[in-house]
Amino acid sequence: MALKQLRIGTRASQLALWQANWVKSELEKRYPGMEVTLTKIKTIGDKILDVPLAQVGGKGLFVKEIEEAMLREEIDIAVHSMKDVPTEFPEGLGLYCITEREDPRDAVISRGVKFADLPKGARIGTSALRRQAQLLKVRPDLEMVIIRGNVETRIRKLNDENLDAVILAAAGLKRLGFTESVTEYLPVDLSLPAIGQGALGIECRLDNEAVKETIAFFNHPDTAHAVRAERALLWRCEGGCQVPIAAHGEVVGNQLKLTGFIASVDGKTSVKGTISGAAEECEKLGIALAEQLLKDGGHEILAEVYKREVSREKEIPV
Repeated sequence: MALKQLRIGTRASQLALWQANWVKSELEKRYPGMEVTLTKIKTIGDKILDVPLAQVGGKGLFVKEIEEAMLREEIDIAVHSMKDVPTEFPEGLGLYCITEREDPRDAVISRGVKFADLPKGARIGTSALRRQAQLLKVRPDLEMVIIRGNVETRIRKLNDENLDAVILAAAGLKRLGFTESVTEYLPVDLSLPAIGQGALGIECRLDNEAVKETIAFFNHPDTAHAVRAERALLWRCEGGCQVPIAAHGEVVGNQLKLTGFIASVDGKTSVKGTISGAAEECEKLGIALAEQLLKDGGHEILAEVYKREVSREKEIPV
């Protein structure tokens, strides 16, 4: 028997609301008699907009307050961008569904100039150390400018901050109808996506069987296997959301191919690898690839990144 009411917790950003409203719409289509409501919750990541995410901390910046509301039973489910979701959850909560993935690639928005043709010393706006590291590896001449804000704000910074290009996730641009602004989609072998990029996650209280049964149809097995492999790699590397770690899984038939990448912030030192195997072994594959990357130099790279991150965190009042 379907629930009569379901309360969705979400951030109040334009993209987060699009995502939550999409989940709301799908629930209403499937359960016409259900009342589905949205609760907007401001997270610490939304409150601190003048500091790069990596300096704020990175773990749980966009989910902590939403999870607290769920533990207080003020909401029933939370809709997250998977790339914002930490690899560990508060006791009693968990990720129950991962939706079918939108385009996982990064996109360039410029004044019509493709990435390879950007002038020497071009100023590039990005919010992610992962992108910064990979693009500097290919083009060390570029000047990276960390930008914050919602999708529309970041696009506007192309002109407001006199940038030559901004790099954003293709999924958000497509969901919000900004595809006409895109100059180029970067291939994953140039800019490997963030863990979970393009997929949505639905979190709930694990003891609420009625809610779990109601939302189960959102889970997309191929995407879930790919994203769980990516997250297992991140978990083994003990990585937060804002460190130069990238991974991308692809499922064909019952086989999963996972590529992972660890780099220094400046892109000068990096390690990359690939593993394949049965999709059902997704988490084992993610951990195995992480072990290989750490052994091949990733451990030393991350130790230096975390050392730098901790020293900066001490300077930031939260």
